[in-house]
Amino acid sequence: MQIAILKDSGVWKMWKVGMMVMGLLAATMCTPQAEAQDKRPTAREIVAAIQEHVGVPWNPDTVDTFKAGNSETRVTGIAVTMMATLDVLQRAAANGQNLIITHEPTFYDHLDRPQGMEENDAVWKEKRAFIEKNGLVIWRFHDHWHRRNPDGILVGMVKALGWDKYQSAENPHLFTVPEITLEQLSAGVAKRLETPVLRVVGNPEMKVTKLALSPGSAGFERETHALELENVEVLLAGETREWETVEYVADAATEGKRKALIVIGHVPSEQAGMEECARWLKTFVKDVPIEFVATKQPFWTPAERSARH
Repeated sequence: MQIAILKDSGVWKMWKVGMMVMGLLAATMCTPQAEAQDKRPTAREIVAAIQEHVGVPWNPDTVDTFKAGNSETRVTGIAVTMMATLDVLQRAAANGQNLIITHEPTFYDHLDRPQGMEENDAVWKEKRAFIEKNGLVIWRFHDHWHRRNPDGILVGMVKALGWDKYQSAENPHLFTVPEITLEQLSAGVAKRLETPVLRVVGNPEMKVTKLALSPGSAGFERETHALELENVEVLLAGETREWETVEYVADAATEGKRKALIVIGHVPSEQAGMEECARWLKTFVKDVPIEFVATKQPFWTPAERSARH
C-alpha cells in the first residue's frame, strides 16, 4: 500500500522526471565522444589520402603496402618513422599511435618476408605478437615517397644538412660547398645528423668542394658511376658493401685520385626525409595527430661510449 501511495505522489513523479533528465544528459555527454570515434578515418582512408596527394601515379607493383594489422582499424594517432623497430613500436603504442608509417621494412627483408627464417623465430614472433596485442597497423611508404619530384627523402636530408644553397640545379644529388677538408666535412655531417657513427675512406687532409649525396643503399653500380664523375670528389652514402664501393674508393685513394667516401649509415642517411614526410602529412591529414618518431641509431662505438663517461 505504501508503494502504491508513493507512485501516485508528487515525489514519485519528480523522481521519474529526474531520472529521465539524467538519462538524457548522459546520452548527450556520450554521443559526441562516440560520434568522434566513429568519424576517425581508417588506416585505409589515410593511405587513400596519401595516394591522392603524393603527386605521382600510384604504381601497383610496389612495396608500399600494409605489412601488419587491419586496414579498417580507426586511427587514433599516426607515427611516422624511418624504420619500424620494436623500440619505435613500443613508443608509438605508449603514445596512443596505432598507425605506423615506415620507410623501411618491418620484418628484416625488402618484401617483409624474411627468406630462410622460420615463422617461429623467437625475435620475429615476439615482434608480431606485440603488434597484434596492441592493435597496431603498419604501412610502408618507400617507393612513392622517393618517386616524388623532388624526392621526399632527399628534400628532408638537404634541409637537415643545410645544403640547400649548394645544391645543383641540374642534379639535386650534387653539391658544391666552400672548400673544406674531408675530416672537417665528415665531422660536420656527423654533428648535423646527430650521429656519432660515421666511417670515412680517403685522405682526411684532402680539400674538397664537390659532393654527391646518396641516401639509403643505392648499390655498387650507381655509387661508382657517381664517383667516376669529375664533379664528384666525395660520395656520401647510407650503406654499402665493404668489398664493393669501399674497396673501390680505397684503391682510388691509394692511386692518388681525389676520391673519398663517407658512409653515414642507412638510418641517419634517410631519417630527416621521414621527418619531412610527417610535416607533409600534416598539410592534408587533419583528423588525427601525427608525430615523427625517430629511429634510434643502431650502432655505437667504444670511443663514443668512452667520451660519454
